[in-house]
Amino acid sequence: MAVEGSTITSRIKNLLRSPSIKLRRSKAGNRREDLSSKVTLEKVLGITVSGGRGLGSWGSCGLLLSLLSAHLLRCVVVLFNPRKHKQHHILNSSRKTITALAFSPDGKYLVTGESGHMPAVRVWDVAEHSQVAELQEHKYGVACVAFSPSAKYIVSVGYQHDMIVNVWAWKKNTVAASNKVSSRVTAVSFSEDCSYFVTAGNRHIKFWYLDDSKTSKVNATVPLLGRSGLLGELRNNLFTDVACGRGKKADSTFCITSSGLLCEFSDRRLLDKWVELRTTVAHCISVSQDYIFCGCADGTVRLFNPSNLHFLSTLPRPHALGTDIASVTEARSTPR
Repeated sequence: MAVEGSTITSRIKNLLRSPSIKLRRSKAGNRREDLSSKVTLEKVLGITVSGGRGLGSWGSCGLLLSLLSAHLLRCVVVLFNPRKHKQHHILNSSRKTITALAFSPDGKYLVTGESGHMPAVRVWDVAEHSQVAELQEHKYGVACVAFSPSAKYIVSVGYQHDMIVNVWAWKKNTVAASNKVSSRVTAVSFSEDCSYFVTAGNRHIKFWYLDDSKTSKVNATVPLLGRSGLLGELRNNLFTDVACGRGKKADSTFCITSSGLLCEFSDRRLLDKWVELRTTVAHCISVSQDYIFCGCADGTVRLFNPSNLHFLSTLPRPHALGTDIASVTEARSTPR
């Protein structure tokens, strides 16, 4: 996917005029950097945020065929289509704060997780903006959610005190497989063939294996088999996001650490190699057959080759959120 610099710049200018990407500053700090990275990935490249806790912390990302994107405002999901310059809203009727979201591979459905007592995993029809499923098994909050590539299953991971990971056969409203997880999990990603998914978090990379032949035939919930990734000298890191490989690299798993490392795990769960992103913080990652996109601090997006983790390019940085593009691009009439 070749992206010309001029095309990127023109898209950024149009997108930053949108009323859907306004940001209020926090007393505790400046959240502009995190959301700026999100805007670059989502809006410029067509990558959609699919998890995270609130505006300041974004979870795993996935490529969509369309440029439709979504972000969270407490109990509201804002859907924005930059091509039509229109936005729509999905309101969580329970009024509970939405903490995670993900699109189905075809973009027809959206799954959300929420916080609060007895939180639900909800599935929404994107076109109708209506709820089509409500799944309840978590107790304290949902940290991240994801659709399987076939959209047959949804995986949801609870908060650390919730200590559970569920695989839902969501159209049947049943838990197909389940197990406990004691770590703080920040992101989840399904493999291309749907045989396993990977969770990432604090000192945590874990591979969960899903036997579709068992989950389809057995009506009861089956135990979910989990195997930890072998982290080696990176065992004390916080892994902020994870993405399973695609195409020729379908057997690999890529993840990033908050300290700014891009890592690759082999099909044997071994930490194969890693490179530095040269950033203060790394937030999110998305993988296609040809590129790895890493969203970093200050709106920086770096591109790598998934075959060898060689650095390819740094995308043009967007203007700060709230910038009046017209005033920036106006020709100066006063002489120097």
